[in-house]
Amino acid sequence: MSAVKHHSDTGLYYDRYLREVIEVLETDPHFREKLQTANTEDIKNGRLSKELDLVGHHVRTRLDELKRQEVSRLRMLLKAKLDSLQMDHASLLKQFEHLDPHNQNTFEAKDLELLISTATKDLENYDAERHDEFKRYEMLKEHERREYLKGLDQEKREKEEKRMEELKDKHRKHPKVNAPGSVAQLREVWEETDGLDPTEFNPKTFFKLHDANGDGVLDEQELEALFAKELEKVYDPKNEEDDMMEMEEERLRMREHVMKNVDINQDRLVSLEEFLKSTDKKEFNNPKEWDTLDDTKPVFTEAELQRFEAELHTKEEELGRRAESLRQEQDLLKERGKALEAQRREYQQAVLEMSQRKEKQAVEGQPPTGPNGELQFHQEMQKLEDQGKRDR
Repeated sequence: MSAVKHHSDTGLYYDRYLREVIEVLETDPHFREKLQTANTEDIKNGRLSKELDLVGHHVRTRLDELKRQEVSRLRMLLKAKLDSLQMDHASLLKQFEHLDPHNQNTFEAKDLELLISTATKDLENYDAERHDEFKRYEMLKEHERREYLKGLDQEKREKEEKRMEELKDKHRKHPKVNAPGSVAQLREVWEETDGLDPTEFNPKTFFKLHDANGDGVLDEQELEALFAKELEKVYDPKNEEDDMMEMEEERLRMREHVMKNVDINQDRLVSLEEFLKSTDKKEFNNPKEWDTLDDTKPVFTEAELQRFEAELHTKEEELGRRAESLRQEQDLLKERGKALEAQRREYQQAVLEMSQRKEKQAVEGQPPTGPNGELQFHQEMQKLEDQGKRDR
């Protein structure tokens, strides 16, 4: 089996589309049977996609609708990102890797093949991307710490550095963390979470208790739920010294450790057979002590931090230029607004003066005037004189 068969959140930006497509396909008895018997290789090489031609008409109609909705969602997403200048051309093309953009109305075998292959590839890269995001987070945190200390005088800086070091020491003082996937760690869950006698620990029963959706495998979310007790020993959201982003990185490290030792076929799922085999290993009963993030090397080097800060500086300069350009545009709009306001007032004044002149003429009994203020009977007299000259 493969992770793409399961309905838990994959974390992919097209996760909802992926899950809805699978749910619709599973309503077709023929395809559901093929999906259940397919192995990882069948899914990766596209053989499963060919079965799409055999599904019912109502299933194809629903898949067509899902694809049109996804295309519409992507259009809005891309417009928002392009408007904010947050996407280059390569990133734009990547947004359409999980479907066929040349056919935007119907869901075909190529769409299913692209969806499965892209999801498989993205899931394989997902953890690496999360580690990279965490590294950037840690570098930004260190950059901000240094900038903050630079802004203090020597006395305050020394005092603040001492306070920060005390917080680090406080964070490091925590109970021993059991190696994830070890008998000690699982027995602790068995006793404290499940409320069972630790002396009666049974791996098979434990597996079934924590297979939350009863599908016969432990997916990544079900595995990560097992680490809650260990993480609580190190991280508390109420403590200033405990960083919840670091807790999530620790959770990811624990899950990767278990998958590396237990997931034999590397399908990102742990079957009962794989789980039971792991309990026979030496590492299960006599694991090495688990090193938390504080016990390991920093996730970045000084050289990486310097490159990151240079990148930040470049981005800040670009934002500064854009802000100045926007300010100039705003000033220009203000000037244009003032000019339009002056024209509006001038027009209103002219209308007012004309209205007042007409009212005055009406009160004094003067004959009506022409557009330039001249009396209209003068115009008539001039016409008669001109006519007389022509007659002579």
